[in-house]
Amino acid sequence: MSSFSERMSRALRHWKTSAADGRRAFPQETLAAIAAAITAGELTHRGELRLIVEASMPFDAIWDDVTTRQRALALFAEHGVWDTEDNCGVLIYVNLAEHKVEIVGDRNVNRKIDSATWQAVCRTMTEGFARGNFHDSSIAAVEQVNALLRQHFPANGDRANELSDQPILM
Repeated sequence: MSSFSERMSRALRHWKTSAADGRRAFPQETLAAIAAAITAGELTHRGELRLIVEASMPFDAIWDDVTTRQRALALFAEHGVWDTEDNCGVLIYVNLAEHKVEIVGDRNVNRKIDSATWQAVCRTMTEGFARGNFHDSSIAAVEQVNALLRQHFPANGDRANELSDQPILM
């Protein structure tokens, strides 16, 4: 568990990161481009991909020492990414205040794709974000995830789109 001063420092970092910061990093054009990349990719595989950008976590989560990984897992469940027909859902979670990206895959995905591979995708984003390039690095990461899903879960005919392709900006 974090010390009081560590929690206060983290809470301050989240408090200083606003929804406006999220909109600046991910303007409508970027969100539309990400949605288009998700839609195009899902035509080639059986996976379902969601991208959630959270500028900052709620104060109670910070105070309770919730990690970005724990937050990603909670959002994975809350947004039903686990509830797809082929158990091939993938969540890309971006936390701007923490400068972290987490990828959560459903059970069938995790049987085929290891954490080191996901960490490489996360680095694509975090390294791009460090240069202020949210648009291109997000699209590149979505394309990497689509390629992995296409490799392990290729499309096998028409299927319903089970989750919205529109990114969520919190």
